[in-house]
Amino acid sequence: MRWTLKAQPEQENVDYLANTLKVRPLIARILLQRDISSFEEAKTFFRPRLSDLHDPFLMNGMSEAVERIFKAIEEKENILVYGDYDVDGTTAVSLLSSYLLEKYPNVATYIPDRYEEGYGISFQGIDFAKDNDISLIIALDCGIKAIEQVAYAKEKEIDFVICDHHLPGPELPDAVAILDPKIEGDLYPFKELCGCGIGFKLIQALGTNLGERTEDLLPYLDLVAVAIGADIVPITGENRVLAFFGLQVINTEPRPGIQAIIQATDRKELSITDVVFIIAPRINAAGRMKHGLHAVELLTEPDFHKAKEYASAIEEFNTERKGLDQQITEEALNQIVENQEENRHTSVVYQENWHKGVIGIVASRLIETYYRPTLVFTKNGDKLTASARSVKGFDVYTALENCADNLVQFGGHKYAAGLTMLEAQYEQFKQKFEEVVQKTIKPEALTPEIEVDSKINLSEISPKLIRILKQFAPFGPGNRAPVFMASRLFDTGFARRVGADGKHLKLQITQDGRKAFGAIGFNLGEKLEKVVGKKSFEALFTIEENHWNGNTSIQMKIKDLR
Repeated sequence: MRWTLKAQPEQENVDYLANTLKVRPLIARILLQRDISSFEEAKTFFRPRLSDLHDPFLMNGMSEAVERIFKAIEEKENILVYGDYDVDGTTAVSLLSSYLLEKYPNVATYIPDRYEEGYGISFQGIDFAKDNDISLIIALDCGIKAIEQVAYAKEKEIDFVICDHHLPGPELPDAVAILDPKIEGDLYPFKELCGCGIGFKLIQALGTNLGERTEDLLPYLDLVAVAIGADIVPITGENRVLAFFGLQVINTEPRPGIQAIIQATDRKELSITDVVFIIAPRINAAGRMKHGLHAVELLTEPDFHKAKEYASAIEEFNTERKGLDQQITEEALNQIVENQEENRHTSVVYQENWHKGVIGIVASRLIETYYRPTLVFTKNGDKLTASARSVKGFDVYTALENCADNLVQFGGHKYAAGLTMLEAQYEQFKQKFEEVVQKTIKPEALTPEIEVDSKINLSEISPKLIRILKQFAPFGPGNRAPVFMASRLFDTGFARRVGADGKHLKLQITQDGRKAFGAIGFNLGEKLEKVVGKKSFEALFTIEENHWNGNTSIQMKIKDLR
């Protein structure tokens, strides 16, 4: 691990903010690192309000979208709500379809089949709409590049409203309205909404015209919070407000489908991290293993007993997904060793029978062992298809552009992409990709980095500090849980390896002979020798509350030590 101390703000600014907010300099420093430098900004950060959400009509195309939807309702047209098969797409379809169905019955949903149709708007989906006399399709989390598909729909007298958050290409589809803050010239103040977030802005606009308040739409925010966590968008600005209130809904009155997933766990209160690791994988498993419509059924089911049945089926998909993911990861790691490729700058692996639904997860798993740009290929029809994942600071999309001669098609962004090629191109591509990465990647990018917010003495850790740090949540991209660094640390003699195969490290840490704190280091069991025998060490950690057997204590969660 590379330890990188974040740029520390000027002391004069720290003192000013600390005095203004009546907080310790440590808290002021962490706030300034998050670009919070005044009382008003701190108030907005610590006390999110629904009134902080922007007017949805600031988004280009919103008035046209609302007008077209109301026209469809007035003229009793059939409406199709269409979305991608991942968490963001299925939550967005669930949100908009359930909102519209409360007001109007002629609404159907459509999720493309991951394997037969692939990502985004399909010609097959448009044919389905035509066969069912549907004249308006509202696309969520996809569509910004569907030039040909929207033109095809227009020939069949089907209109499109597109709600997307991906970067547009040089040409936009000929839709009635396109909602995407990333379109150049769009004046909407917040650019980082996920697809479900754009869907929420649409129902907010529809609701405004119906005399509804934003507070009336609170029950939909559990879906938005799940999508924000799963889609790894920055939890800043408007996303922070949506995630904050969405988590409140999840923890108090979630919809039956989400409640059915939570009930199978022992969690009392879920954080965004729990959403990412508990709720999102199960919703995703439907599209990976079977069909994304199973997720929409679960998330829109009003009856809790039926929702439990749907959740049980999805749990089976998730169990199957975990087994495949583990098996394929082992096979891929073995392939790297057998081919003597441990010291390359890339991991590129292929087996024709690997399940397409889990190759993206496997690519991420391989990076945990070999920290470098990674592609996992499988066979799909007469072509090879792959998921690409990258490491911090390296643009895998640009690297793929430099290998385009060997590809049939590719798409994605800086850290994740998908591609297809002919089987005959595989070896040549593999070599070219290695050469491109070797020439362009910075050596330090091949070592994982942990950014450190601040140095701290253990004497500064107190229940009051914990109370304030908890108010920094929800955590996520753009607002990670603060990471601290402390030196001159000693274990009190209780250090031991715990968990399956002794993977984890449990400690009692003290500094200068003062009060000891319990600590846990997940996947750090092998570092036991660095702390036993009264050896001095330094550590990076977050600080959290640990609840065990009815007792609450302060715990350090070790990220690395040396």
